[in-house]
Amino acid sequence: MATILETRGIEYAYADGTRALSNVSLTIGEGRKIALVGPNGAGKSTLMLMFNGILRPDAGEVLFRNERLDYDSRSLRKVRQRVGMVFQNSDDQLFAPTVYQDVAFGPVNLRFPPEKVKRYVGYALQYVGLSGYERRPPHHLSGGEKKRAAIAGILAMEPEVMILDEPTSNLDPATSEEIMEMLDELNLGGKTLIISTHDVDLAYRWADEVVLMKDGGLLRRGSAEEVFGDLELVRDARLKPPMVVDLYQELVNRGLAEGKKPPKSILELCDSLEGGERRCAVQGAKRGTIYVCDADELLLENADELVGKVDADYTGAMGTRAKLMAEEAKIRVDFTYGVIDKCILKALAGKSCLVLTSQGMMGQVQKRIEAYSQQSGEEINSVDLSSGSNGRSLPIDRDFVGTKSLK
Repeated sequence: MATILETRGIEYAYADGTRALSNVSLTIGEGRKIALVGPNGAGKSTLMLMFNGILRPDAGEVLFRNERLDYDSRSLRKVRQRVGMVFQNSDDQLFAPTVYQDVAFGPVNLRFPPEKVKRYVGYALQYVGLSGYERRPPHHLSGGEKKRAAIAGILAMEPEVMILDEPTSNLDPATSEEIMEMLDELNLGGKTLIISTHDVDLAYRWADEVVLMKDGGLLRRGSAEEVFGDLELVRDARLKPPMVVDLYQELVNRGLAEGKKPPKSILELCDSLEGGERRCAVQGAKRGTIYVCDADELLLENADELVGKVDADYTGAMGTRAKLMAEEAKIRVDFTYGVIDKCILKALAGKSCLVLTSQGMMGQVQKRIEAYSQQSGEEINSVDLSSGSNGRSLPIDRDFVGTKSLK
């Protein structure tokens, strides 16, 4: 895997003498989802500000695609196009009179032609679900809408890496899940994603790799299972284990679970408890079917026909585009986050589900269902409803979140 970002022995102290980073060496693989985890004051935000040159290390160096960062205006403009950052407080990032002007700020400063600025801003707002908000003042937006607008401002510059400092801070649980789902979709579109968080539950279920930090240094990096499985190290970092791991460990201590690999979700926890006699008793039970539909190609005029055809007990919408389609087509949606696992749970109970998602997420849904079936021994039937037909669907540019920039 190619390295896209790297720090080599970086040191940094603030003007008051506070030591923020001490000899931090870290490599970030292209296309990965990385979570920097640690308590307040661990150095997470400072490290993130190093990645695109907002801060300059006192010692050591930062590299992007094996090239050392320079700190002249031209070099910084170039790296900040390729490595975009979304701040924890959206009000620190949104300052223009209208949403359109805010999202256009980056492309304008990168000297994109006016037509290209307009096109990119339109794509970015559409992608985050804020089409029609162009003339609204940012301070009139809700917390979740502000976060989406801030993300759109970075997307409009078509970065290769997106850095998000505490992306779910001050958001309600449902909005938090929707933001993280959007990040999953961006990652599947080719973006490398780095978040900072002290929310161990979020990092545990979301990240490909976790980097545990304390007092400006790196304690450990590895998979979520490896890092959070070291309970002594997690406590040393003044954190608690993820809730599902903590609960599982208590069940193991009471002899109610086998004590193998900790589960990563409620679905896996249920499976770990449903063993032995219980599993034998339900092996012959009827399982529901999960239907998967590409919302990007779903014809608005045929939406009712589709819903009637699959006769699903529940419907889930994954991603902003799928939610927009469901809203415009007046499709009742039961699940808007945690969709795949919720539909698997319903299928195990004999209920059928329809999953609306984007083309980029179709493979992710199928992959998750197949992986669950292999791990659990349960056969969950999934049906791909993609048709490739022509008609009136939502006007989405599918290349926008891909690895290639628009021209």
